[in-house]
Amino acid sequence: MSVTVEGLTKKFAPGGRPAVHQATFTAPSGAITTLLGPSGSGKTTVLRMIAGLEAADAGTVRLGALDCTRLPVRERGVGVVFQGYALFKHLSVRRNIAFGLEVRRRPKAEIDRRVEELLALVQLEALGDRLPDQLSGGQQQRVAFARALAIEPRVLLLDEPFGALDSRVRVELRTWLAELHRKTHLTTILVTHDQDEALELSQQVVVMNEGRIEQIGSPDEIYDRPATAFVAAFIGNANVLRGTVKEGQAALGAHALGALGSAPEGSAVQAFVRPDEVKLARADPDAPAMSLGLVEALTRIGGFVKVGLRLPSGERLTVELGKAEFEALSVSQGDRVLVDLGGAKIFVEDYSI
Repeated sequence: MSVTVEGLTKKFAPGGRPAVHQATFTAPSGAITTLLGPSGSGKTTVLRMIAGLEAADAGTVRLGALDCTRLPVRERGVGVVFQGYALFKHLSVRRNIAFGLEVRRRPKAEIDRRVEELLALVQLEALGDRLPDQLSGGQQQRVAFARALAIEPRVLLLDEPFGALDSRVRVELRTWLAELHRKTHLTTILVTHDQDEALELSQQVVVMNEGRIEQIGSPDEIYDRPATAFVAAFIGNANVLRGTVKEGQAALGAHALGALGSAPEGSAVQAFVRPDEVKLARADPDAPAMSLGLVEALTRIGGFVKVGLRLPSGERLTVELGKAEFEALSVSQGDRVLVDLGGAKIFVEDYSI
């Protein structure tokens, strides 16, 4: 079942800036759609309005053809998983999973059968009689997923579900969630600030900033073709360089990039280039000084090396190289290298190139 929101708007303070302004998108049936953005971007507020936990000031929410904008939570048929698990500490794993079915007064045999199915689905068959505080964080979150799925929701809503877990468990549960989705094919809306999580799990990404939607697209589209300067900077932790339009190109110190068409001469330019998109080469002794970068720092992290550069303009770049690539380059702190910024995304004033 698809989820469509149109013009969703929410203010928490009269006269204040909207927490969400005119949000419009469709989450396709059977897909994972991720609302991605920094803290305070409005993504959780959108999710809560879809769930019915927050009333919209304007706009509509539809589940399939049903307008559920004013329906109470229970009548929407959605399952919600929160960052903090929200398990009942005095109830066993089985009773936690069964809770929604018991409230709906389903027959005991049906409840027992459904609970056993879900314990198997979330791979916790042997832990059904334990209390939540006898489980690891990752296991508790899987119980929360099972409880949300017990009522057979039409849509699954996930609010930073792995945010309270350490990095290793987060990676494990991302893999687990992808497999769970392959088994259930349930329309899912995920809220996260974690780019890796969004790009790995999603079929569609909705990037939000300051209550507004910046871009909607597939993970590849968001990463390779950012539509706004915010998306270019946010996705991939890009380096930001500033310059001006000169003779139809972006003039960034010694670098002239892009074909900017009718962009006005002298207009301010921002260029965004990710650490893995910068190309480095050994400096030719005769190369003009303006095309070189000074190696200020080298940091080895696992299988790659971070290179900190300072350009002649004074701006700094972070470059990421694989170990083999770095060893072939054979540079040390204090050396100068040729810098190729050809992979940069260029934005001029209010439009992108």
